[in-house]
Amino acid sequence: MADASWPMFRGTQDLAGVAQGTLREPLKLRWSFKTGGPVKSSAAIDGNKLFVGSDDGSVYALDLVSGKPLWNFKTGEGGVESSPLALDGAVYFGAENGSLYALDAATGALRWKYACGDKILGAPNWAPCGTAKGILVGSYDNKVHCVDAATGKRLWAYDTGNFVNGSPAFAEGRVVFGGCDAKIHALAVADGKLLKEIEAGAYIAGSCAVKGRFAYAGHYGNQVVCADLEAGKIVWSFAASEQPFFSTPALTETRVLIGGRDRKIYCLERETGKLVWAFATKGIVDSSPVICGERVVCGSNDGRLYLVDLATGKPLWSYEIGKALTASPAFAAGVVIIGSEDGSVYAFETAAKQ
Repeated sequence: MADASWPMFRGTQDLAGVAQGTLREPLKLRWSFKTGGPVKSSAAIDGNKLFVGSDDGSVYALDLVSGKPLWNFKTGEGGVESSPLALDGAVYFGAENGSLYALDAATGALRWKYACGDKILGAPNWAPCGTAKGILVGSYDNKVHCVDAATGKRLWAYDTGNFVNGSPAFAEGRVVFGGCDAKIHALAVADGKLLKEIEAGAYIAGSCAVKGRFAYAGHYGNQVVCADLEAGKIVWSFAASEQPFFSTPALTETRVLIGGRDRKIYCLERETGKLVWAFATKGIVDSSPVICGERVVCGSNDGRLYLVDLATGKPLWSYEIGKALTASPAFAAGVVIIGSEDGSVYAFETAAKQ
């Protein structure tokens, strides 16, 4: 289990939401851990530890096998909806109090704190920035910040003029994100200079996922869009109802998976945006799907965690937690981790190989 890794929101820097390993049904509840507030944060898994935030204002480190608490860090004010990033022995996360934190992953001791101008709800990402590793985070101060991972000093900041709710993606030298200015932005990672700004049609509350020159996002104009980051234009859009998208897409070589506020999980052709299938839940789906092999795992506000066949959209398994699952799943070492608005973190283990 030492090689287990889902170190950040959506698993990888491009936010593609694809997990390694094998996910088999039926899943079995291994353990649950109760925090003091709703858990909207998605977990980061690094080796035998996982890190997750809670609206009780704390970040928790738990043992992946047992769920035993190892440490917790209290911000002192405001919740932690931001999903942690585990990198090089540190844990990074944002908080509603407007601060970006770096903790020692082993002990939970504070390494540094960086102040943004307003709350941080999205997860931090990272990217090489000159000789440093830059921690990338969006804030309601309208900016994306790039901060030195070692020192907490600002490397650059880019002002969009409106809230940045989601997490920045990083791929091929570009920092890519959507914002409440209804645009998809592509920045040069070295200095934060604007490369492309693409009108998306409505504000983007979730995050973009990136493959090569293309970025994919859902928005509040009730569409999923694909943007060409080099041409600077939208190449396709998909609309199914009069309900918005908050979920972040998951990407394979040929498919886009995303949850909608019309209570469905959608599978689209990545090249064209054409509908492949739609799976109906009984609640809005703000949770972001995770793809593992031929399986898709996702939560819903109906209080259920679902496992769906990637090829057909056929339901394979579900588990009723009861309260809304707005957090997104994390998967590593055969274990699915998801938080619930009931205040608990749940760990499900995949079925043994037949």
